[in-house]
Amino acid sequence: MTTETIQLYDATLRDGMQGEGMSLSAEEKLRVAHALDQLGVPLIEAGFPESNPKERELFELLAAERFEHAEIAAFGMTRRRGVAAADDLALVLLSESIAPVCTIVGKTWRLHLEKLVKVEPAENLCMISESVGFLRAAGKRVIYDAEHFFDGFRADSAYALACLEAAAQAGAETVVLCDTNGSSLPSQISTATSAVVAALGGVRIGIHCHNDAECGVANTLAAVEVGARQVQGTINGIGERTGNANLISIIANLQLKMGFDCLSEERLARLTETAHFVDELLNVPSNQHQPYVGRHAFAHKGGMHVAGVSAQTQLYEHIEPAVVGNERELVVSELAGRASMQEKAAELGLDLDGTTVKRVLERVKRLEHEGYQFEAADGSLELLLRRESGDYEPLFELDSWRVVVESDAEGEATTQATIKVRVGGRSYERTASGNGPVNALDAALRSAMVEVHPHLSEIDLVNYKVRILDAAKGTGAVTRVLIDASDGNRVWGAIGVSENVIVASWQALVDSLECGMLPSHVK
Repeated sequence: MTTETIQLYDATLRDGMQGEGMSLSAEEKLRVAHALDQLGVPLIEAGFPESNPKERELFELLAAERFEHAEIAAFGMTRRRGVAAADDLALVLLSESIAPVCTIVGKTWRLHLEKLVKVEPAENLCMISESVGFLRAAGKRVIYDAEHFFDGFRADSAYALACLEAAAQAGAETVVLCDTNGSSLPSQISTATSAVVAALGGVRIGIHCHNDAECGVANTLAAVEVGARQVQGTINGIGERTGNANLISIIANLQLKMGFDCLSEERLARLTETAHFVDELLNVPSNQHQPYVGRHAFAHKGGMHVAGVSAQTQLYEHIEPAVVGNERELVVSELAGRASMQEKAAELGLDLDGTTVKRVLERVKRLEHEGYQFEAADGSLELLLRRESGDYEPLFELDSWRVVVESDAEGEATTQATIKVRVGGRSYERTASGNGPVNALDAALRSAMVEVHPHLSEIDLVNYKVRILDAAKGTGAVTRVLIDASDGNRVWGAIGVSENVIVASWQALVDSLECGMLPSHVK
């Protein structure tokens, strides 16, 4: 029997960013897109082309990228009321975007038409049909998102279905049922989705749920049970209000519990690292108890449970943790840890023996206990691997550094950093000003080294984030600093941890520059 495939559609870069406090730069969004591609997600929604400078930059970056598995979907809306599709600038920009797939959202609920957009039901059907047809004529594959579908179906099922039929007849390859305000329960999702599957025949049905009633994942699975074959969600369930359906849990449940084909076994094992990577880029703490991928998802503390899981893991674990890239907290899965570390080393061209791998793992665990997290700090992890393997030579030897910040009565501050280093057998002392301590340290360090290492001038620091790890200690808390750097071709992350935020910043700064100067990076 052939296993049915469920098409995964990730909306993290657009819908996920509508959550309070959720923000990524264009470069960071590109890193997320590559992580999703490595996970094996076939459709990645990038957002509205040209809607703002950040989205414009993202689509410019995407135009130069190549993905192994994923296709990019651009997002937009149906044409405006009273405007021909060909004259609607937003639709025209959508048709001209680099994305091969266009997802457009349209209205389905009569209440929405009457109270908000002031559009007659018949005109709304034309808006849907003509918008889909225009994009199809431009050579785009089209996904139609039916906004407020389930509310609309409960109010007037015939009209809600007519909206979907208009999109399907105009050439949409998938029609997506959206629980936009998260109001529905699984039984309501099942009833409505069953009716759609029966009415639309061979058109792929998708499901897009929000989590306002904490049913986002359950509602998604309920729709799949009755025929939906595309699922939309965001990594870790981030999104507006209480969030979107969590794509991480959806994937694991579909594949491991329901027998659908979503990802290869190898890529399913990337689930945990992908979830943590996105959290780190967003600079938010990971949910330690998140199902499947949380650090404590397979933790065992109670005596009976410890004895039980030691005798037979199935007694207290619903899956084998390594299947999703996680590990048991009772007994650390050295095998899983070693395998992933050796795979990472192989990617870097390093051949590590078992003793070295064990030493690296022990070092990583000690650092993580201190507050380090390497999910988004691939540059620091690479340096750690090279140091432990012996394939490492520092860019410089540090004698000392000093930062002075002075402020006048009006609050105008000046910052100077002085650095003493030895590079290539010579001593250098440089002083530089900056708009803050990190900027000044960066300028002084580059000034000292650029004569010997000219490639440093091509490395830019593109992002800087600080997280307080133990807020209860106030200004004495340990801080974690993440710095992203780029040479114009690739982006890498570096990390530092200290009770002194400037020391943590220095650690991350040095790693970011040293990683960029590795022979494998310098072309």
